[in-house]
Amino acid sequence: MGTLCSSAETPDATAADFRLLFYKVFARKEARIYFNEKTTNMKTETLGTIARKLVAPGKGILAADESSGTIEKRLKSINVPSNEENRRMYREILFTTKGAGEFISGVILFDETIRQKTRDGRSFVEVLEQQGIVPGIKVDKGAKAMANFPGEKITEGLDGLRERLTEYRKLGARFAKWRAVITIGEGIPTRTCIDSNAEALARYAALCQEADLVPIVEPEVLMDGTHTIERYFEVTQQTLESVFHALYEHRVVLEGMLLKPNMVLSGKDCPQQASVEEVAEATVRCLKRVVPAAVPGIVFLSGGQSDQQATEHLNAMNRLNQVPWQLSFSFGRALQAPVLKAWKGDPARVADAQQAFHHRGSGEHRLLACRSRQLAETG
Repeated sequence: MGTLCSSAETPDATAADFRLLFYKVFARKEARIYFNEKTTNMKTETLGTIARKLVAPGKGILAADESSGTIEKRLKSINVPSNEENRRMYREILFTTKGAGEFISGVILFDETIRQKTRDGRSFVEVLEQQGIVPGIKVDKGAKAMANFPGEKITEGLDGLRERLTEYRKLGARFAKWRAVITIGEGIPTRTCIDSNAEALARYAALCQEADLVPIVEPEVLMDGTHTIERYFEVTQQTLESVFHALYEHRVVLEGMLLKPNMVLSGKDCPQQASVEEVAEATVRCLKRVVPAAVPGIVFLSGGQSDQQATEHLNAMNRLNQVPWQLSFSFGRALQAPVLKAWKGDPARVADAQQAFHHRGSGEHRLLACRSRQLAETG
């Protein structure tokens, strides 16, 4: 096995050279490959089955894991108080929509939501499973300010995670999600911030697989800012490189996980906005450089895009040349905005809200299903 040189021995070596050597050295650790392939086969098959179900052709994931603060903002937008009953009622509208299983493969729940029931006494987990939808759970405790790194955040929640995962599995969850946040700005992100969040994501993913849950790994590079699409590409690539290196170091089985990344866009306040085609090309090119083919699927977050923008970008990506992963969505706001607008907190408008949800979700389904047929026909 090779050894790592010190900076004193190679004074002209760049950080990139060091990282490349580091990856090459550790890629030759046969014991790690043996661990993944030989001793975890049974669990890998189980996790892989769930992961593939979550990215089934024509379907995507509904992110209904809003924290108390986020759901309060959404309900406030339609002048509805954010109390437990209103939150429960709103989630029931989504989860009991007839035919939701035709376009939704899984739902990410919040701690409060996985414990709630419908008016007729069924748990939300049961309701989802009856539609063939896989229940999941958000397990991170949110992104907090990173000490000594102004403007940057680190996601917390590893303390007690093993025990919480065991409980969530008993409650019916089959997958989990952890979100890391990377901000682009003057002098940021730093390597320390990227690597610290990557390490936390990897530790979370390893604990999930130990608990028989499929981890969704979400390293989100925020679109807030004036940065160009080229800068967004650079930071996204750096982030994903760090994430997959950490996943490898923690022996995470790639076949039993999903990636939930941002699309590669122009910053929200950038004066030169990239076209739909440019976003699709840049995103796919970035992912091809970094994401191993062993990962079953990539489910994109909407990340502050409008529902129309998110759909157009995903559709354009699926029109490009075939990629080794299933490309789908894990949208929250992009799927829920029409529902809130139709419902407005009025019990008499529940049917209208469910119709809006079905219309929005089935539109995504038709686009993804059409692309899947095209890929099958072209081999």
